[in-house]
Amino acid sequence: MLIGVSFKLYLDRPQTRDWCAAAAEIAKRHPAVTDGDVDLVIFPTLPAMNPAMTACAGTRCAFGAQDLFWADRGAYTGAVSGADLADMGLAYAEIGHAERRRFFGENDAVIAAKVAAAVRNGLTPWLCIGEPEAGDVEAAAAFCIKQLAASLSELATPTPLVVAYEPVWAIGQSEAASAAHVAGVARALKDWLASAGYREAPVVYGGSAAPGTLTDIGPAIDGLFLGRFAHDVAAFEQIIDEAAGQR
Repeated sequence: MLIGVSFKLYLDRPQTRDWCAAAAEIAKRHPAVTDGDVDLVIFPTLPAMNPAMTACAGTRCAFGAQDLFWADRGAYTGAVSGADLADMGLAYAEIGHAERRRFFGENDAVIAAKVAAAVRNGLTPWLCIGEPEAGDVEAAAAFCIKQLAASLSELATPTPLVVAYEPVWAIGQSEAASAAHVAGVARALKDWLASAGYREAPVVYGGSAAPGTLTDIGPAIDGLFLGRFAHDVAAFEQIIDEAAGQR
């Protein structure tokens, strides 16, 4: 089971450090984490990355960036190089989140270039996909598979990858998408991934995921990508307990 937590731009540096210190205590004592049955990945803001990683030193917590640029070097003011992220010790790069598409105008071509940048720098892409409007499972799966194929189009061969299914219409809502909907789309994504050579790629669910979401959806998914509902460390530990029960 794979549990990711993104802070987006909610937490400042001290809040991030304090959350990671509390999460580190959980990671040190929770048997599902220490035994490797549940993997934890934390996505702080870049300015908070160093104190976050320091707070979790000596634990099995991995870290990822919330974004990266498609080029490693050049005249790109404000851009963040995947080479530098790898040098910092990060393992993942989140790519393609709906908010990046909406607020920063990222399209499939940009996302595909960022996926390629992550891979060439040894970072595992944490690739976010999801349909914009609520609808039936078949339409959602078709949209997501098209988005997924476009996002991977610059890769010559299959590579380690995490697919985060996040229906856009469920992000920021009071509750997640229905279990039946998520399970149906996840199964279709796994079938496509297997046919494309990504048989081992986990599919996690995000979009107002909270305590109870993983239990509701069951074994159709391989974990969760959490946002604001995990900012409460007690809720985060409850979700780890649920993930342990799924193994």
